[in-house]
Amino acid sequence: MADTATTASAAAASAANASTDAPPFQLGKPRFQQTSFYGRFRHFLDIIDPRTLFVTERRLREAVQLLEDYKHGTLRPGVTNEQLWSAQKIKQAILHPDTNEKIFMPFRMSGYIPFGTPIVVGLLLPNQTLASTVFWQWLNQSHNACVNYANRNATKPSPASKFIQGYLGAVVSAVSIAVGLNVLVQKANKFTPATRLLVQRFVPFPAVASANICNVVLMRYGELEEGIDVLDADGNLVGSSKIAARHALLETALTRVVLPMPILVLPPIVMSMLEKTALLQARPRLLLPVQSLVCLAAFGLALPLAISLFPQMSEIETSQLEPEIARATSSRTVVYNKGL
Repeated sequence: MADTATTASAAAASAANASTDAPPFQLGKPRFQQTSFYGRFRHFLDIIDPRTLFVTERRLREAVQLLEDYKHGTLRPGVTNEQLWSAQKIKQAILHPDTNEKIFMPFRMSGYIPFGTPIVVGLLLPNQTLASTVFWQWLNQSHNACVNYANRNATKPSPASKFIQGYLGAVVSAVSIAVGLNVLVQKANKFTPATRLLVQRFVPFPAVASANICNVVLMRYGELEEGIDVLDADGNLVGSSKIAARHALLETALTRVVLPMPILVLPPIVMSMLEKTALLQARPRLLLPVQSLVCLAAFGLALPLAISLFPQMSEIETSQLEPEIARATSSRTVVYNKGL
C-alpha cells in the first residue's frame, strides 16, 4: 500500500515538473549519482551548505511533513521535484539519518567549516608557545570528537564511557605529537630561524591526522564490538555486521586523514609567499585576516573533497560479510551507513 502511495506521489510530482530541470525525486535517495566522485561531491556540497544552519524550526517541520506526505501518497497538487529535493536536503542536513534527532548546530557537517575555521587559524598561528599549542590542539580535538559522535552510525547504542575514552585518547595523542614535534624543531640547530618557523607551521598536520585516526577508532570502537546494521536494496534490515563496521571505520579514518591535508598544508605554503609581498610587509596587521581567509578557502575546498571519497551509504557484497548475513538475504549486495 505504501509503495502504491509513493508511486502516486511520484506521478503527481512528475506532472508538476514538466518545465523544470530537477531530476525525478526519490525518497531517501541522493539527488546526484553516488557511483562517481563528482556525484558524491555535488551531494556533499548540499550536506555542508551553511545556509541550512539558518533553517527555522517551522521550515524544518514543513520539510519533514512534505516528505511524509510524499511517502504516504497524500502530496498536494503542484509540488515540484525541486521542492521535494530541497525538503530532503534540509532534513538530511539537520536530522541524524539513524535517529531522526536534531544534530546540535556546531556539530553538523554544515557547521563544520563556519565553526572549525577559527580553530584552524589558531592551529596555524606562528610562534606558538607550549600553552597555545596545547590549547588549540585540545580545542580542535574536542570539536572533532563532538562532530564524530554527532554523525556516527547510531543503529547501535553507544555508552558515554566510549565517548570519553575516544575524546581523551584523541586529545592526548594530538597534544603529545604536536608538543613533541615542536620541541624537536626547537632543538634542531641546523635550521635557520626562518626555516624553523616554516617547519613549525607544518607541525599541526601530523598531529591532527594521527589524532583524527585515534579519535574515530576510539569514539566508534563499540561498532567494531557490536557491529552495524546492514540493509538490502529495499531498505529492510538484514542483520548486524562487524565486518561492515570495520569497513565503515576504515573509510571514515581515511577521510579524516585526507581532510586536514589541504587545510593544514596549503595555508602555510600560501602564507609563506604572501608574507613576502610589499602589502603585508607594510601592513603586518593584515596577516591574521589574510590567513583567516586562506584557511577558510582551504577548508571550504577540503571538506567536500574529503567526505566525497566514499558514499555515506556504502555498498558491500554479502559474500564479504559474515555467513549468517549472506544466508539472511537473497540480495547480492547490502548497504550500511558509514557515518561522516
